[in-house]
Amino acid sequence: MDKKEFHVLIKYCFLKGKNTVETKTWLDAEFPDTALGKSTIKDWYAQFKRAELNTEDGGRPKEVVTDENKKNPQNYF
Repeated sequence: MDKKEFHVLIKYCFLKGKNTVETKTWLDAEFPDTALGKSTIKDWYAQFKRAELNTEDGGRPKEVVTDENKKNPQNYF
């Protein structure tokens, strides 16, 4: 099972009213070899509590150029 599918399962548990411990316990029972860690589940719950219900992982930014960096280019090096 890949990460995206786990994110959907975490969202399902969140919407069903389960807490992070219940979610971790359930995932460990169903997927003992591949379940996500406790801190990852907590991070996703925090995101969902902020009403960010998208299950896509934004990952790292594709660019490090910001408006602040453009104003002060010597910070690049």
